[in-house]
Amino acid sequence: MIKIYHNNRCSKSRCGLQILEDSGKDFEVVKYLEDTPSIDELTELIKLLGISPLQLVRKGEAIWKENFKTKQLSDNELIEAMVKYPKLIERPIVINRNKAVIGRPPERILEII
Repeated sequence: MIKIYHNNRCSKSRCGLQILEDSGKDFEVVKYLEDTPSIDELTELIKLLGISPLQLVRKGEAIWKENFKTKQLSDNELIEAMVKYPKLIERPIVINRNKAVIGRPPERILEII
């Protein structure tokens, strides 16, 4: 089953959702700001994406700049920060079985659906 981690206030995330709707395939929407992934879920997601936790952080967010930008954080600390402040998680993220992409640009989603 395809899953999208979605934030409706984000234009890229809305475009990613539209790509999935247009595909005609079944998918699940996870509103991650309300239904925040656990540390284990986020760790697994990062593994699927094949990136480091830092690469999943939205570094332009005020929360990042004010609280974390100048600190040296371990991977675990970064994951804990994203769970505590889900706005820090890059979006949209789409998972299809054992593959995942960050939909930036949204057309990257087409690579895995």
